[in-house]
Amino acid sequence: MSSRLSSHVHENQSPDLTQDLKQDGCVQIAIPPRPHEPESMQADPVDYMARAQWLRAVVLGANDGLVSVASLMVGVGAVGQSAKAMLVSGLAGLVAGACSMAIGEFVSVYAQYDIEVAERERRRQDCGSEEEGSLPNPLLAAVASALAFSLGAVLPLLAGGFIRSWGVRVGAVCAVSSLGLAGFGAAGAVLGGANVPNSVLRLLFGGWLAMLVTYGVLRVFGIVFGMHVSSA
Repeated sequence: MSSRLSSHVHENQSPDLTQDLKQDGCVQIAIPPRPHEPESMQADPVDYMARAQWLRAVVLGANDGLVSVASLMVGVGAVGQSAKAMLVSGLAGLVAGACSMAIGEFVSVYAQYDIEVAERERRRQDCGSEEEGSLPNPLLAAVASALAFSLGAVLPLLAGGFIRSWGVRVGAVCAVSSLGLAGFGAAGAVLGGANVPNSVLRLLFGGWLAMLVTYGVLRVFGIVFGMHVSSA
């Protein structure tokens, strides 16, 4: 029974599935799509992997900008009530953070670029075939990361930088930052094909934790050292 079944399988097996294309020691096997799967499952019309490079840079940059500047402003507000101090600290965080993100992203993606180029060259020498596909763009990733950081940092800066009342100012920074985190999380999940509620909750929890820790540490620091800034 088993021998007849085995012979039946080999007789009906397509030669296209078993033919190996050997070239300079490299074996390439062409596997056609499964006939029983619908066309929508054979080829996903949305290539989420192609979005990974710029989506990671944009979402990460915007989230870092918002959380960093919001936490910085809330921390400064914990040791004083000066609106100018919060505004200047937020602006300094925006500029420094955007530059840091751009440089870090450029170095990181350029290292990835060098690795992929070296790997393609090795495969070309071994297999004699050119590999298709786009390479990562370090400059594009750096610019996208800096712009995204600035976009996220602007939200708390505009929300609380020009409000005179200390309580309203801190509350506005926290509220606008929460809305921004939810929006960035939802946008990133939709574009990346991920779960929207989970993505939003992760960003909200992380942002709230960062602001709370910064406020608490600076508040204790201000009390211990008797720091107080006027509300001017």
